[in-house]
Amino acid sequence: MTDPIKASDTPAIENGAADAPTEIDEADEADEAQQRMLSARARAYRRARTVSVIGTFVILAFGCFYVAQSLLLPVILAFLLALVFSPVVRTLARYRIPQSLTALAIVLTLTTSVIAGVYGLSDPVSKWIDDAPQIERQLRLRLADLGGPLEKLRDVQKQVEQATNQNNEADTQKVVVQEPNMISQAAQGAPEIVAGIALMLVLLLFILSSGDMVYEKMVRALPTFGDRRKGLRIAHDIEREVSRYLLTISAINICLGILIGTLLAIVGMPNPVLWGIVAGVLNFVPLLGAVVGVGIVGMVALVSMPTTTAAILPPAIYLACTAIEGQFLTPALVGNRLRINSVAVILAIAFWGWIWGFIGVLVAVPLLIVTSVFAKHVEGLGGLREMLGPNNNTTNNNNGN
Repeated sequence: MTDPIKASDTPAIENGAADAPTEIDEADEADEAQQRMLSARARAYRRARTVSVIGTFVILAFGCFYVAQSLLLPVILAFLLALVFSPVVRTLARYRIPQSLTALAIVLTLTTSVIAGVYGLSDPVSKWIDDAPQIERQLRLRLADLGGPLEKLRDVQKQVEQATNQNNEADTQKVVVQEPNMISQAAQGAPEIVAGIALMLVLLLFILSSGDMVYEKMVRALPTFGDRRKGLRIAHDIEREVSRYLLTISAINICLGILIGTLLAIVGMPNPVLWGIVAGVLNFVPLLGAVVGVGIVGMVALVSMPTTTAAILPPAIYLACTAIEGQFLTPALVGNRLRINSVAVILAIAFWGWIWGFIGVLVAVPLLIVTSVFAKHVEGLGGLREMLGPNNNTTNNNNGN
């Protein structure tokens, strides 16, 4: 006969043995879930730390760019000019012309051009500065019809100021802070400008004379052979893209300046050579340079031309020439090489103009080209490459055409 106590205990023992592996599996799953959670937290922490370090580095770098602009601008301009003229030096070296001799000839030509430009433009620029008060009065007379509400607002403001002054005591002394004019500001900054130009020319001379030594030094500093090959390829791509862009744009802008200066001389615009040079320089700034040039020529034409109808002709000529150049000539010659998002171009011009002023506006696009080449070759910069790249719809349309 079977013992009832033992019979009843047997299922309990069997159930306990069956439940034990289940509890162990649940504990293992809980441990794995906790490890995954800790691993995810560790990855998030490392990512946040990396982003914070990179962000701090970028902020400090831009702060150094702003503070050290008097040193960095000549250096950057020297390297950009070296990228432009290095192919010329290398080509002449194949014909057994010494690199130092070619570099000296290039630097002397640039120096002579700068001196001739400053000397030739000094008289008309100083005349415009001296006649600035008279030009302002004439411009107000031409814009009297459009400035009626503003004149009324100024009259009301003067009446308020007179009523306020009458309530003040008679013996109150007024302190007037007189700011320096444009000529005095230019005179104060002239030594710094001359020193920057001298540093740029001397550095350009040594870079061009050294040939490929700069590239070799930069490549040898890289740790592995693969990195050296990639660095050399990036350096040559930057030189090719920047030199092609700057040489092509310079040729286009020179022709545009000559055309605009000639047409303005035909219509009777004063100092057409000055406005031709202004047009050529401003056209180095994509999109915004043409707008600024049209505005400047329009204001000068309102003051200089005898009638309002005649004053419309110079800015119209300027606008027509820059529109034809921007819509047909430059895209045909530069469009296939410079495939950068137009929004990125505008943001780069605004940013570097804020950091370095007018010179920053001029070097914004070459620096953007350098950044685009880096993003093209470095795998970790895929997001930046996508941001700088052209619009997909534009690319598809161009491929379809």
